[in-house]
Amino acid sequence: HKMIDRLDLAAAPLPAAPNAAPLPQAQPAPLPAALAGRVYLARQGEAWYAVQGQYIYETDAQKLAALLESEAEVWAFDAKPLFRMALEAGGEGRAVRFDAKLAAYLLNPSASEYSVGHLAAEYGVAPAFACESAPDMGTLPALCELLAQKTEEEGMGPLLRDIELPLARVLADMERIGMLVDREGLVAFGGTLKAELEGCLERIYDAVGYEFNLNSPKQLGEALFIKLGLPPRKKTKSGYSTDAETLESLRTYNVVEDILQYRVYQKLNSTYVDGLLKVIGPDGRMHSTFNQTEARTGRLSSSEPNLQNIPIRTPLGSKLRQFFVAAPGCLLADADYSQIELRILAHIAGDESMRHAFSAGHDIHRSTAAKIYGLPLEMVTPALRSSAKAVNFGIVYGIGAYSLSKDIGVTVREADAFIKNYLDTFPGVKKYMDETIAFGRAHGYVATLFGRRRALPELASNNYNIRALGERMAMNTPIQGTAADIMKLAMIHVRDRLLAEGLEGRLVLQVHDELIVECPEAEAENVKALLTEEMESVMDLAVPLTAEAHAGRTWAEAKG
Repeated sequence: HKMIDRLDLAAAPLPAAPNAAPLPQAQPAPLPAALAGRVYLARQGEAWYAVQGQYIYETDAQKLAALLESEAEVWAFDAKPLFRMALEAGGEGRAVRFDAKLAAYLLNPSASEYSVGHLAAEYGVAPAFACESAPDMGTLPALCELLAQKTEEEGMGPLLRDIELPLARVLADMERIGMLVDREGLVAFGGTLKAELEGCLERIYDAVGYEFNLNSPKQLGEALFIKLGLPPRKKTKSGYSTDAETLESLRTYNVVEDILQYRVYQKLNSTYVDGLLKVIGPDGRMHSTFNQTEARTGRLSSSEPNLQNIPIRTPLGSKLRQFFVAAPGCLLADADYSQIELRILAHIAGDESMRHAFSAGHDIHRSTAAKIYGLPLEMVTPALRSSAKAVNFGIVYGIGAYSLSKDIGVTVREADAFIKNYLDTFPGVKKYMDETIAFGRAHGYVATLFGRRRALPELASNNYNIRALGERMAMNTPIQGTAADIMKLAMIHVRDRLLAEGLEGRLVLQVHDELIVECPEAEAENVKALLTEEMESVMDLAVPLTAEAHAGRTWAEAKG
């Protein structure tokens, strides 16, 4: 290999002066059969490169797989692909000890880009050497060391080591395994949707009296408000508004009902049926990508396909779950946290009424309504419970009287009184909201129970709307972020225990507060119990964490 003279790659060099000598040039050598000590790894294009001390190496698949199981200490930039390589080679990637990309995400979850070059510029890390085929490698070691130091300084070292890095291995395994899809059933469902679309179109054209482009807001506005004379709600620069809110307000008209149904069928068919069919792999399974560095609150997202977005609110949309299936001889075991965010709110806010309701096993929404209206539990009507549910879920999102009035069908004044009554009834929640906003304003960030931080410069804005947005994020982030941390830890524990007990079941999907394991039928009862135990015991809260598990041959069946 070509040596880089007297370079300490583990320390961040000072930025080069304008007349500084040119950087030493490095030429990658083949990765040795064995390396000990700390090694820095990053991908450049399609190849992975390693830096250790004064040397840079280009890897091949076989040597990289060996390195990932060796006694070396691998500090990577983006460890998930490395874990997947290790898993596909029959290993676990046990040498991987640090992920600079995940560290950068923890330090700034709002960043638009996480790349070595971008981060080196952001943190002022100058290259120690130049390499034409691997331009980022000159800054990688110093960048890794700096990000590790800052993560520790901000108290997020344990979060990185104990949650985010082990989770990258779990996600790599889930992506590798994938989820089986009933292709024929999905194709048939698409055919049904297309027939419904055609029926909607025919009825719409009959009602209007001519054919037009239903996807054109201008033409649709003309058809509804000029030709049919429906009462317009608002105008835009290009004509009458035909947005979802406008059409919902006109739903009593048959033609508008057909238009809304057309939009539902079109979305289901194009996004979910056609979209899902495109991403089924040769093995008949969909290998979604789980994104660990996108959501600012710490939640996971998925893409190609986005399984977090499978519609559940409509019966038609929920039918899509029928086409996610277990392999022959297997079942899907599905466990779902019950009202995890409200339980975390009860814990953090310390509100005694809320804690008592959860500890006693009461229906929290019914209990909330009883408290607000001063009624016995048995006298709470479904409508009152529905109102309480809207506030329970909306309160830490900073729901306002206008939004609540829309959600529960009351006047703005009634909704405002409802919110004030709620906060009077649950003083711990009001105290939490006020104190969290004050903390965020004083420190510039808020944090989860696990120490995950989110910077909130919006709280210092002179603009009222931006500041109000910051206040809503301050209230919600500790709740939603802690829920995300708990779910991530549960995923790690579930996978570890499945392996430790020698079970064949494997995690295949995480959606919101739900985990799915695909397992042989004979393991289903054991796996259901395991899921429940691990999800409920992941953290001690002042109220019980509860999860309910079911099993079935399809995702729809397993939802219970």
